[in-house]
Amino acid sequence: MMRSLNAFIILLFILFCFTAALASETKSEVIPLKQEQTEEKPVQVESKSETSLKMLYSIIELKKNLSQRIKEKNQILEKSSSDAEKELLKTELEKLDKQLNDSAVDFERIATGIDTGLFAEKKAEEFDWKDELVGLIKPGIQEIKRLTVRARYKTKLKDELSFYQDLSPVASQAIQNIDELISQTKDKDLKKDLKKLLPEWKSIEKQILNKAEMAGMRLAEMDSEEKSIIETSQNSIKNFFRTRGLFLFIAFIACLGVLFFLRLFSRLMVRFIPGYNSKYRPFHARLLSLLSRIFAFIMVFLVIIFVFYMVEDWVLLSLTIIFIMGIGWAAKHTLPQFWHQSRLMLNIGSVREGERMIYHGVPWLVKNINVFSELENPYLEVKLRLPIEELLGKTSRPFNQHEPWFPCKRNDWVILSDGTRGVVTSLSHEMVELVQRGGAHKTYQTSDFLGQAPLNISVNFRLKIPFGISYNLQKDSTGSVLEILKAHIKEQIEKEGYKKNLLNLGVEFQQAGASSLDIVVLADFKGELAPLYKRLSRSIQRWCVDACTLNNWEIPFPQLTIHK
Repeated sequence: MMRSLNAFIILLFILFCFTAALASETKSEVIPLKQEQTEEKPVQVESKSETSLKMLYSIIELKKNLSQRIKEKNQILEKSSSDAEKELLKTELEKLDKQLNDSAVDFERIATGIDTGLFAEKKAEEFDWKDELVGLIKPGIQEIKRLTVRARYKTKLKDELSFYQDLSPVASQAIQNIDELISQTKDKDLKKDLKKLLPEWKSIEKQILNKAEMAGMRLAEMDSEEKSIIETSQNSIKNFFRTRGLFLFIAFIACLGVLFFLRLFSRLMVRFIPGYNSKYRPFHARLLSLLSRIFAFIMVFLVIIFVFYMVEDWVLLSLTIIFIMGIGWAAKHTLPQFWHQSRLMLNIGSVREGERMIYHGVPWLVKNINVFSELENPYLEVKLRLPIEELLGKTSRPFNQHEPWFPCKRNDWVILSDGTRGVVTSLSHEMVELVQRGGAHKTYQTSDFLGQAPLNISVNFRLKIPFGISYNLQKDSTGSVLEILKAHIKEQIEKEGYKKNLLNLGVEFQQAGASSLDIVVLADFKGELAPLYKRLSRSIQRWCVDACTLNNWEIPFPQLTIHK
């Protein structure tokens, strides 16, 4: 969990710095738009240019047309006797009133060059902790939105321009159709009604053209204010390092200073806390170590918040709060895992230092438990560095000092259940390699190797060699034959130089077989002769045959007796 949380923190910090850089860049580039950006319409810079005057003239003419249409609709409404017609006229009047009001707002906004909505009286608001929390992180969210405000506003103007350009031919066609009907009809009443309809559609056409012209002029203004990419990048970089880049650097240095101070304090604390540097630290030392880590983690964020508060950069402060809330949200789902990891670090969990645990089917000694824990196998001569989350769900136990850590060590000779015999040249918790007599290499996965029940013959080993003699020696088979055979084998062992590695030699009667009297030779040797395991077995067979030859003992073979 600590590794995933650290990765999440690093990712959030990179995103945090990148967002701050872009926010600073956008702040230096953005045109004078509406300050709160709630409507996403920019406040036009105060100008007396011909373009602004032309727009104002167009709006005045549009207002006159709208007022005239409203007046005509009201007159028709007064004369109308149909309820359905009245409802339709009222709906149209509401739309015309809204358009007239919007035109007045546009006129005032273009004439003043400011957003008049900023001077509207604000209503008293009641305290709401949710609203306060939103207000706390609002600067950061607004700064993030401002990153793309210019592109989004430009796209919106393009969509508006395209919409009005597509609509303008439709309105022109409607006027043309009305003109054709007026010229073709001879009915005075119909012609009168068509002539009443014509001004309304001409006003609609003029309104569409006016809207299209306003959108085109705004696009032209934005295009004229755009700078080259190189110039924009240079200005953005300079502005960033003068403001938020500098603040981020100060916060970074402050964090390093706090961590250095806490590190120095912890080293001083180690000198005065008994048992802190012992092989297996006591509980109080572990508790202080864990608390110091948590305290350092909290102090880092407090220092960042303090720095951004002192430099009065509310955007960075808001982003920091969002960053902390993200970490809190991530920790919420990993809290149980964090609790179990804390217990392991305090050495009160299911795995404890100085005990034996099984990992990948191999026993390990738990040397140290920390964010990265250390396991060791004395026989394998391997040390593992594991993240602490790998220890979750596992258990350890105290062990006896005579317990083996693996069936063999490097350079030991082993015999496997599949008949393979060889010397171990390489072993780990992953693979075991054997070299057989003659130089052939054979490799096993460690789990498969252990499944072969390896017999280690590098300490001591016993050879158990069965041998049969004829039934005509039945009288002496349990006495003198055994003594003579043992003496002969012992003499040959000494003669061939194996005596110093011989631990025990025995010749015993085993059983009365179907065709022979079976004798067994038991020879115990030191592990130094493990490479000669098969040779010794063959030698003992040879010595038994030589003894039979010297003493004229018959060596029987399987016989079939037929009784008549």
